[in-house]
Amino acid sequence: MSRKTRPDIVVRMATPADSAVCGRICFEAFSSINAAHGFPCDFPGSEASTGLLSMMFASPDFYCVVAEVDGRIVGSNCLDERSVIRGVGPVTIDPCSQNLGVGRKLMQAVMERAKERYAPGVRLVQAAFHNRSLSLYTSLGFDIREPLSCVQGRTLERSIAGCVVRVANDADADACNALSWQVHGFDRGVDLAQAIEQGTARVVERGGRVTGYTTHLGFFGHSTAETNLDLQALIVSVESFAGPGILVPSRNSVLLRWCLANGLRVVQPMTLMTAGLYSDPSGAWLPSVLF
Repeated sequence: MSRKTRPDIVVRMATPADSAVCGRICFEAFSSINAAHGFPCDFPGSEASTGLLSMMFASPDFYCVVAEVDGRIVGSNCLDERSVIRGVGPVTIDPCSQNLGVGRKLMQAVMERAKERYAPGVRLVQAAFHNRSLSLYTSLGFDIREPLSCVQGRTLERSIAGCVVRVANDADADACNALSWQVHGFDRGVDLAQAIEQGTARVVERGGRVTGYTTHLGFFGHSTAETNLDLQALIVSVESFAGPGILVPSRNSVLLRWCLANGLRVVQPMTLMTAGLYSDPSGAWLPSVLF
């Protein structure tokens, strides 16, 4: 469709009442593009995507927008504002409304929000097989930083010698945030505090001190550690990974080979992209699907 015949796209803030429509669109969008490339959908059904967006649309920690054409919702996008570095996603467009410029409008809305709030950096994780999203994000100023492998399964090893993994508590927050500063140059304290409250956060200790933590071993959780050994201890501590799996930086060949040798499988390739401030991490880490 030519630019002259494209319909007007209106972007507005999302409300909890939009979650049902947007959740359906989110599931159909991921299901359609993933199936076209031979990959499983990121969500098991529309109930899961609706539940996720319902939480995000209602939370003050997320800035969420929807796009409308002729008064009909055709897509949505969210900005995770729980850290000084912002995370984007999920950005989804109704499969029937592709190639109208909806994705660009939704991305521009959250990037403008980040700019207004003086966020030094914005990050997202992109499906590596999706050429259109790669082109869109690149044209909007995002740089490719890290190839990722989404990994799923259950490890053959069930413990790592010298490492103790336990459920995190409030007293661990300072050590975990200090570790995040050491590895990334910023902390994700709000995300961590919420994970501790929800009971999904874990820490690994070596020599009586915290050497790694995870908010959740799954698609929407991030992990930070001093070494691969600490990450391995966290990974073997659970029976399964939430959602499609954990995101392993593919250039961390030692960790990825260890995962494969332990019976885990690569589900799909993904890409970490950033705009603004970015420094290469100085430790071991697993990003969430938001960043």
